[in-house]
Amino acid sequence: MRTIRGTKIVVLMLCGVLTFWGCMGHGNSAGGGDEKALATAKAEYLKGRDYDKNWQMRIAEHCYRKAYEGFGAASAQDQFEYADAGYRWAYLRYARGDTEGALSVVSDLLAQTKENEAFPKKVEVALLMLMADCQLNLHQVNDAQHNWQKAYEVQQELLKKGKKQKVGLPFVPMSISINLYSIGDIQGAQKWMECCSREFEQYEKQGDSLLIEEWKGHIALKQALYLQASGHASEAAAVFAAVPKSRIFEPRAYTEAAEYLMAAGRYDEAAYWYEQLDSTYMATDGAQMTFDNIAERLSPRYLAYRKAGRNADALAIADSISAAVDSALVWQKKNDAAELAVIYQTHERDLQLKDLRFTVSLHRIIVIAAVLIILLIGYLLWRSYRYNKILTSKNRRLLADIELREREEKQAVEQLKAEPEETLTGEQQLLRRICDLMDGPDHIYTDAALSRTQLSQMLGTNEHYITDAISTCCNGKTLNAFLNEYRLRYAAHLLSTTDESVSVIAELSGFARSSFFRTFVDSYGMSPAEYRRATK
Repeated sequence: MRTIRGTKIVVLMLCGVLTFWGCMGHGNSAGGGDEKALATAKAEYLKGRDYDKNWQMRIAEHCYRKAYEGFGAASAQDQFEYADAGYRWAYLRYARGDTEGALSVVSDLLAQTKENEAFPKKVEVALLMLMADCQLNLHQVNDAQHNWQKAYEVQQELLKKGKKQKVGLPFVPMSISINLYSIGDIQGAQKWMECCSREFEQYEKQGDSLLIEEWKGHIALKQALYLQASGHASEAAAVFAAVPKSRIFEPRAYTEAAEYLMAAGRYDEAAYWYEQLDSTYMATDGAQMTFDNIAERLSPRYLAYRKAGRNADALAIADSISAAVDSALVWQKKNDAAELAVIYQTHERDLQLKDLRFTVSLHRIIVIAAVLIILLIGYLLWRSYRYNKILTSKNRRLLADIELREREEKQAVEQLKAEPEETLTGEQQLLRRICDLMDGPDHIYTDAALSRTQLSQMLGTNEHYITDAISTCCNGKTLNAFLNEYRLRYAAHLLSTTDESVSVIAELSGFARSSFFRTFVDSYGMSPAEYRRATK
């Protein structure tokens, strides 16, 4: 019953603390705070997308990281935005050379796909492809090929589930093919390009004509490049010649055509396509020169001019590269400085907000701790009061039982003494003599060394008769138990009538200090100190 009541009190204390916490604002923060955190994470995700589109990659990476961590900390979130933010953050880390960092984020996200059925499969495909790129960068070719295959299987599973939807473009096999070619696995690249062609045939039945023409050009140009690399030059030339120029009409196709022509040693034609690539960029982005643009547009064009023997054009491009490098350095420094300034300001605001939140949380913790301490002290005082009250009541009942038992034992001894001697047995007569000796003014039982031999000498009888008399007349008691009863009664008398310490009373009563407490509790059901309080 006491346990149930104590549990109720603890529950009431917790309810009071939770109520107080709610009054201070935390009660609403569980739901409202979560929604606020989700809104903040979503805002960071959208900002990251905007910075990404404007090629401000450092700020975009910063925003994607905050969005990913914000979504991850929330109890519920938009699964696509959470996964996409993580993928984009990992990709930007990979793009700036942090392969291990990107791999850790991708691994964490992919681990969730096994536990979370709602995880978006489209993002899972992209994550597997990015993991393969990271592994390829770390020369883990077998692991990369395993993840490419897995990405393809997940994509096929996704297509099977969405049969009513249009078949998507074969990006995955095309990407795998390009990666395999980059590491020199020509056969593997050709195999995946054949897979890409088969999937594209399905798309061709329902896709739009302009995109079909573009992709036919991409596939044919890659096939020509792979045939050339595998030593089938004539077949490669035939495939390239069969590609109409109408299918080579955007920058990526220009690059693919130039790559094949460079591999085939047709440098002058390759230079033409690099010129087309450069002029296209000039017309679209205002010729803003970055190191990526130099590597993709000017350097290949310079190499094509040199290989074609067009030295004058090569020198002109070399001058352009030199000027572009200077321009790119200036632009890169300005851009980096601007992005770092934004990141720094954002970081400073976050730190200020964290400091403010920490201060508020600290104050709340202090108040809650104070309330808990007060409640705990009150509860302990209440428990102590209840315990003492219950203990006092119990000890009073025990004391009444002890007094009744001692009266009964005293009456039994008095009755034994009052019986005519001729009516008593030999054991009873001997027991009466023992009781007279115990009740004497010397209190011989207080001698801790009192033995059966000494007692027999005092009574002038055989020591075996003493133990037989006590056992027969006292329900099988031993001599030691018989003596301890007298000692306990004497100790109880001293406890109730004197202020001597318990250890002194133990020695005065004939007990060893080590055994007195246990013997007293076993006989009376309470400690000597409790007995003293109960009698007083």
